[in-house]
Amino acid sequence: MNSKIVLTIQKQLKDITNKKFSKKYINKKIIPVINHIVSSDKKKFLIGGSQGVGKSTLVYVIKKNIQTFYNKRVLTLSLDDYYLSKKKRFSLSKKIHPLLSTRGVPGTHNIKLLINHIKQFNNSKYPINIPIFDKLIDDSLSKKRKENSKADILILEGWCCGAKKMKNNFLLKNINLLEKNQDKKYLWRKYYNNKLKYEYHDLFKMFDYKIFLKASSFKYVLNWRLKQEKMNKSNLNIQKKMDQKNLINFIQHYEKLTRWMLKNHKTMFDLIIKVNNKQKIIAVTKNKIN
Repeated sequence: MNSKIVLTIQKQLKDITNKKFSKKYINKKIIPVINHIVSSDKKKFLIGGSQGVGKSTLVYVIKKNIQTFYNKRVLTLSLDDYYLSKKKRFSLSKKIHPLLSTRGVPGTHNIKLLINHIKQFNNSKYPINIPIFDKLIDDSLSKKRKENSKADILILEGWCCGAKKMKNNFLLKNINLLEKNQDKKYLWRKYYNNKLKYEYHDLFKMFDYKIFLKASSFKYVLNWRLKQEKMNKSNLNIQKKMDQKNLINFIQHYEKLTRWMLKNHKTMFDLIIKVNNKQKIIAVTKNKIN
């Protein structure tokens, strides 16, 4: 079976990335991640990591091959699909802080709905009607993704999945122009850090096993996100994509928490997958959470 799964993954990665990955690379860097999941007695897995680091691609490969070669059905959820609608974020921006109109930080997701869907998985209660968020129109769609079949494994992926609340000395230090110029009284960052402490903590603790795709540096995120933006497709055939200037501003919303996760990942995750500047896995390491 091993040669079959390696060849299958090789083709899948070629189709997604238009790059050919060696069989040796797949055997040493991808197969171990799948083995960690299928050999575990755990059922719910969390995958976190910065924008553009490769979470969606890895989750796709994991899901397809566990279902094909291990006869286990996998339900995958993306935190991105649970973003609040543009209208709800606008309302938040008026009540709390203008920066909350931009999707991204804790507090801009429908966590209550996501927790309900995880409970449905726990109780084998189907169908699960999963929201769809269209990034090019920056809004949730009226249509849903309906999951009718019982799943054996649940995987939730998202940029801040698994994160713990930030300490004040890190939270209150300005690290970019967005924080310095638009959050002078710290209302925005205190708000989302408080959400992380309570609502998101309750969400993340529902998962048995936490995996982190660790970028070697935050400085690579912009180029990854630029590449990701070019590949984004709208469900409504609207091709309004962010240019480099807009993306530089956009990722500043994510920067503080991303840097916090990169710095403190060993206190948050069970499995660390180190990724180099070319989005290739260079190491897969088990970690004992402190």
